[in-house]
Amino acid sequence: MPTDPVFSVSPIPAFRDNYIWMIDNRTHAVVIDPGDAAPVFAALKKRSLQLSAILLTHRHEDHIGGVAKLLEKTGVPVYGPRLDAIESVTHPVQEGDTVTLFGQNGPNLAVLDVPGHTRGHIAYYAPKEKWLFCGDMLFGAGCGRMFEGTPEQMWASLSRLAALPDDVQVFAGHEYTLSNLKFAREIEPGNEAIAERARTDLARRNRGRPTLPSTIGLEKATNPFLRADREDVMKRLEELGHLKNRNPVNSFAAMREWKNTYI
Repeated sequence: MPTDPVFSVSPIPAFRDNYIWMIDNRTHAVVIDPGDAAPVFAALKKRSLQLSAILLTHRHEDHIGGVAKLLEKTGVPVYGPRLDAIESVTHPVQEGDTVTLFGQNGPNLAVLDVPGHTRGHIAYYAPKEKWLFCGDMLFGAGCGRMFEGTPEQMWASLSRLAALPDDVQVFAGHEYTLSNLKFAREIEPGNEAIAERARTDLARRNRGRPTLPSTIGLEKATNPFLRADREDVMKRLEELGHLKNRNPVNSFAAMREWKNTYI
């Protein structure tokens, strides 16, 4: 009987703190948000893989800047958000679309519209493999800035991701986890799950390993931006003078505004 193909996900570090995620089946690879072409070419060569597609979550340069050079040598299809104008995209996708990788037997990635960081930001979710590629919407213990969206949009998008199964792996676009956990402890100083995650992830970084992927369950326990609707979180924000009118959207907005200037 034929065996099921083996798929793996690995990070390609880029710039100071970006991750380009690569999915491969041992012969071919798909890359997600290649802001820089050079490390992608190096990773493909090292593992003798052939690029078969590029997936984009949003239009910011540190996520799309390497696409043109990759296309010069490969000419592969480029999937990207229909509502974010990206010149290199050959297959615009949106909510309800599915991207199938490596032919019929490959992973099926459902496209989720998650506006907030940009107007057209999307995520790719593989229910069978339990993968979530979320770009700059959700980070380890944090979330992206609202460059184009509203707090209502961002909170709705994050809540939607938080509703995915707890064991879904979260492949975010940046290595921001340790700094985000520092902020999380300001919000919930008594949350032992945050303290434990900080210890674990610091040890990982000290060994030169990424803190990602995390899981939806871990984010729900330690990410303050997914916990904005908790009464204790809102009370803490009130006590610190960051929140006046209690509701989840105001609570989220207060945290995001504070985080923008937090050092």
